[in-house]
Amino acid sequence: MLHPERLYRQQLLRVRGYSVAWLPPLVLLGAITLLDFNTTGSFRILSWCVLVPGVAAAICGVWTTAGLALLALVTYVLADSAWPNQYRAGLADFILVLVGGMLATLASGVRLRGEQRMVHMMDIAETIRRTVLRPLPPVWGGLDHAAVYLAADTDARVGGDFYDIQPGPHGTRVLLGDVQGKGLRAVETAAALLGTFREAGYHETGLATVATRLESRMVRHRGHTTALGRPDGDRFATAVLLGFPADRPDAVDVVNFGHEPPLIVGPAGVRSMPGGDGLPLGLGELTEQRPTVRRVALAPGETVLLVTDGVTEARDAEGRFYPLPDEVARAAAADPGIAEPRRLVAFVREGTLRHCGSHLDDDTTVFAVRRRTAGSRTAATAPAARAGAGPPP
Repeated sequence: MLHPERLYRQQLLRVRGYSVAWLPPLVLLGAITLLDFNTTGSFRILSWCVLVPGVAAAICGVWTTAGLALLALVTYVLADSAWPNQYRAGLADFILVLVGGMLATLASGVRLRGEQRMVHMMDIAETIRRTVLRPLPPVWGGLDHAAVYLAADTDARVGGDFYDIQPGPHGTRVLLGDVQGKGLRAVETAAALLGTFREAGYHETGLATVATRLESRMVRHRGHTTALGRPDGDRFATAVLLGFPADRPDAVDVVNFGHEPPLIVGPAGVRSMPGGDGLPLGLGELTEQRPTVRRVALAPGETVLLVTDGVTEARDAEGRFYPLPDEVARAAAADPGIAEPRRLVAFVREGTLRHCGSHLDDDTTVFAVRRRTAGSRTAATAPAARAGAGPPP
């Protein structure tokens, strides 16, 4: 991991790998000196040398700023002494350049420490993101997949959207969801649900049991935060739970917890999965009916596309929602190869950002999964095929 200061230095103005952040203030110093010699004695601008360390403080390191401040002071003394006595700027402007350089050096140090803290916080946010949304191998659980996550809070880099793939002895399970609300508390809820999914998705035989475990975890988590005095008593999460049975390569099982129905994209076109009758996670107490598991036929080469409402509720300048099914259908008709997960995710991402002018009001996730063909089996798929192969990763 890069040290924050080293990371910061890599972001400075660079040409062929070398920093040239010192060049703009140096050019400014030369221009001030040149103009001063080409003006009349009654109009001196040499004291503008105080701007040089000020500019350096904004883009250079501490030692570079100090060096330019010293250079500006020496330039001031030499250039001012070249004029006759009656035209010299004198001691007052000398003190101005001296004090300005000292303050600029101090300001550069303060700015650099602030940027180091910012880089450190970004590193923490990235660690949180990788913990909640763990990196997945290119092929995992017998599935080709691709995902893009765009947090509405670009500084935090993580929010309430979550997704994962969990291989296991009973097939591969996939989960995508969206926690109600934003901020770190939504992230905490997402982490709790993902932890339960990774355990239940591996160990439980039936997909309905996995769904029940998720509902129970949401209720327990909400009760815990409420007992801590936090106003999370009404928090819920919409989600889609998929199961790819090991013995049924032509089908996928789905449980929908009040989420946008996934799309199935393939050479034959685009169709929507059943919406289901499940309530969002955390609201199951409002009904006695258990979540319904529906089985959907899945032809070879078809990709399941899951998105959060950051996509479907993206609005353009006139307030119109992004027409995801229509856009994907048109693209698939023009090019059936768009069903490949990475291409499909890239298409939806670009379309969403273009539609809303890159202004996201909510966390946005695009996730696409497709069964790996039999001839493309890799080591990454092995955990899904071996019963009792050990604990889940």
